Amino acid sequence: MASGLVALLDDVAGIAKLAAASVDDVGAAAGKAGSKAVGVVVDDTAVTPGYAMGFTPDRELPIVGKIALGSLFNKFVILLPGALLLSAFAPWAVTPLLMAGGAFLCFEAAEKIVERVFHHHEASDHPLELALTSKELEKQKVGGAIRTDLILSAEIMAISLAEVADDPIALQAGALALVAVGITVAVYGVVALIVKMDDIGLHLCKREHPILAPLGRGMVKAMPVIMTSLAKLGTAAMLWVGGGIIVHGLEHYHLTPIPHWVEGLRHAAETLPGVGGAAGWLAFALGSAVVGLVVGGLIVGVLHLIPRRKPVAGH
Repeated sequence: MASGLVALLDDVAGIAKLAAASVDDVGAAAGKAGSKAVGVVVDDTAVTPGYAMGFTPDRELPIVGKIALGSLFNKFVILLPGALLLSAFAPWAVTPLLMAGGAFLCFEAAEKIVERVFHHHEASDHPLELALTSKELEKQKVGGAIRTDLILSAEIMAISLAEVADDPIALQAGALALVAVGITVAVYGVVALIVKMDDIGLHLCKREHPILAPLGRGMVKAMPVIMTSLAKLGTAAMLWVGGGIIVHGLEHYHLTPIPHWVEGLRHAAETLPGVGGAAGWLAFALGSAVVGLVVGGLIVGVLHLIPRRKPVAGH
């Protein structure tokens, strides 16, 4: 009896060690996968605050919460099962899908740049928004944010899947689930902080304190600059991430010389003494952004050449 109990405890200890090792493996795989998606995360964080701005302060956090729940639905109900099915039955499709997503990011960024340069604004959007009630407008904004999140989350999951594609399917599922939760919490935690920064600043302004009051005024004044900077950072992130995905895809299919040029730029920057690592990353990001701008610009140009159907009078 005693020997049987000892054997059982040994088995339990062995299972516990195996489970701990599996958790470590999942954590390591999730870290490896998530680190590659950082550019898309930056873009997601930069884009989302705009959807919660313009509402009364009491609705800002609930709106961010709704978008975060929609993001989790996107990742766990739509994208995670799709990614695992893709890995199991069509792993060859991961790279083409990544490149298509990268091209879409480049297109989005290039279109934003074209709109800023030529000051194209959709004038019809504002009267439509004014005609909506606050609840309808909130529903519209949340829906638009969740649709945008679906595209960005798809890129995050695809990039993450590519990093763990050679691991067992259970490890892939665990890693992707950890990435999904971790990135959602990180992104929408930062978004919540951004959208409430002006309210925090106003609260601090009311405090008669020699440090807190000036800090609050500085936070309020900084908000327009922060929002503008986030928009520019998001556009840049789309270019370097989308361009980088395309560069890696071309390299995967041995389609040179563009990947060799970008890699050569990185290797040259890495030779700089003391800052080689950072300079190499920056050089690769800049090279990728140039590729992304060219690809995105070509797509924008082609789409603008396609004649648009004019609306029929009376409709």
